[in-house]
Amino acid sequence: MPVASVSKIAKTQLVDMVADKTSLTKVQSESAVSAMLDAVVRSLQDGKSVGLPGLGTLNVKETAARTGVKPGTSEKIQIPAGKKVSFKVASTLKGEL
Repeated sequence: MPVASVSKIAKTQLVDMVADKTSLTKVQSESAVSAMLDAVVRSLQDGKSVGLPGLGTLNVKETAARTGVKPGTSEKIQIPAGKKVSFKVASTLKGEL
């Protein structure tokens, strides 16, 4: 399914939205947004899931070591085990999209 246009909301735009919807100043809104993002990142680094009501859940998943192919050369390479962040969309949001 092709996407006609992809747009991204920057942190400054989030701060403006929070300031508009609350009685907080932009400086206070920036502090609140930064604190929330820091808490999410720290929780993920500690291996915890982060549930965001109405939005979804972020988790850290382990990835297994595997063999991959280097683009252009077809050379086989070993990709080490690692971690990735996964996101499961809340059913309420999924129904509204």
